[in-house]
Amino acid sequence: MVLTGLRLENIALVDGLELSFDRGFTVLTGETGAGKSLLLDALDALLGGGPANQGSRLLRQGCDRGLIEASFASSPPLQAWLQAQQLDGDEPELLLSREWRLSSERILSRSRLNGVAVNRSQLLELRPLLLELTVQGQTRQLAHPGQQRRWLDRFGGEPLAAALGPVRAAHQSWKQAAADLEAARASRDRLEQGRQQQQQQLDDLDAAHLDDPGERQALETEQDRLSHGVRLQEGVMTLLGRLVEGAEEAPSVLDHLGACEQELQLITALDGSLEPLQRRCGEALQQLQDLARGLERYGAALESDPAGLAGLQERIAQLKALERRHGQDLAGLIDRRDQLRLLLAPGGEAQTLASLEAAEAAARSARDRACALLSTRRSEAARLLEEQLISSLRPLGLANVRFSVALEAVAPKDDGADLVQFLFSANPGQPLAPLQEVASGGEMSRFLLALTTCLAAADPHVTLLFDEIDAGVSGRVSAAIAALLRRLAQQRQVFCVTHQPLVAAAADHHFQVSKQVEDGRTLTRVSHLRDTQARQRELAELAGGDSGEAHSYAASLLGRGAA
Repeated sequence: MVLTGLRLENIALVDGLELSFDRGFTVLTGETGAGKSLLLDALDALLGGGPANQGSRLLRQGCDRGLIEASFASSPPLQAWLQAQQLDGDEPELLLSREWRLSSERILSRSRLNGVAVNRSQLLELRPLLLELTVQGQTRQLAHPGQQRRWLDRFGGEPLAAALGPVRAAHQSWKQAAADLEAARASRDRLEQGRQQQQQQLDDLDAAHLDDPGERQALETEQDRLSHGVRLQEGVMTLLGRLVEGAEEAPSVLDHLGACEQELQLITALDGSLEPLQRRCGEALQQLQDLARGLERYGAALESDPAGLAGLQERIAQLKALERRHGQDLAGLIDRRDQLRLLLAPGGEAQTLASLEAAEAAARSARDRACALLSTRRSEAARLLEEQLISSLRPLGLANVRFSVALEAVAPKDDGADLVQFLFSANPGQPLAPLQEVASGGEMSRFLLALTTCLAAADPHVTLLFDEIDAGVSGRVSAAIAALLRRLAQQRQVFCVTHQPLVAAAADHHFQVSKQVEDGRTLTRVSHLRDTQARQRELAELAGGDSGEAHSYAASLLGRGAA
């Protein structure tokens, strides 16, 4: 069992509704227009289905808030998905809700999973883990690109899934290798078209002898030093004058400090405790002497060098011009030069292309091998699906049915290299043709029911919902459908909206949907028919009305279990 409860507030004709569900086979019956399909529509909307503007259709007229809430029993696939989404997967039950609110003439909706907000893409991922909805005449789904392939892959189960994973990985590797090769070929073509221009660019960069990305900054620092040489020399002379020579016939700093050291020597002889101060004074004198010698060396190096300054300025101008011309800084110019050397080197381009071509060929070969194995697995699954579907369809009034799964080779993609098409023939002499083109509404209903039965083993935890899948069929076929649904419900939770008394009588649980008018408002009500008399009355209505014959027929259906 998956779906355990459903609650609706202000949805379409429902003002308030709360239902509990159990395992097995559940039917919903009632007069046309009462809202039987509304419950399935609500679950569809809850799990991200339907158009973007469905809120305006679902929200009850005159209300500014509507709510759909459903509870689902947990399952291993569901817990794995919750953990992957970093959501709490320890709860035994999952509570999913979607609320619509009318605000400033706009209808806004919000979905929550166990109280945590989730988006539509998450709901669409979650949906196949919870339920599968099948409706009568579902031809549009058959026409969706890849849908028939996806059904076949589901039917193939784990062996097919194990072959599909390597196909996706190999296809991705091939795509990358092919993209690298294409980029190299495009670069080669561009290189051929602009080889002369690129050679001129390389010659220009080579002639500049670019080696150090920080050269320009170093040159500008040296330029600043040379261009301010006179001022720097003046400053050095002033410092040396005060340190060594003195100013205005006054003793220099060194003279004063030397005198201080001599005096400290004299008084230290009188008081030995002054020895540390004398030592510090001597150290200070030594440091000042070192400072003076450093300034003398610096001043000697500041000799005027107009030629050197001119050379620096010329080199700086050259580097600036290169940066402007090529639109890159010095580091980028060095990288560009190195790239051009590789591209324009004799044989380098051909060697690169040969390596990339070999890599692409190897990746393509691996991709094709993976696709071939997947095609083999699909062929095996297709033959088995053909057998099981025909076996399921013949009791449903299609004694002469033929069915085939055609696999056509197409260009490889990440899902393989097969176009899968279901071919169908219901009558003798009728050639096999695409299912969606030749099956009638009733035949399509029975086909989808049989297909769902065949796929049931692949998703044992998913609830199956059938919306009038038995419409337009005879009593004998209805009995076969009822038997099939009942057998299916032994392993899966099954819901079916039906007008067929044979199908309704086979159910484990029966809900009656009715439409009532209260205080001038039309409301949908849902009743769980728990006793035999209530079910008999409803089955009699389905069989033709409140007559003795209808009641007798209904009683006989319930008496023999209908299937």
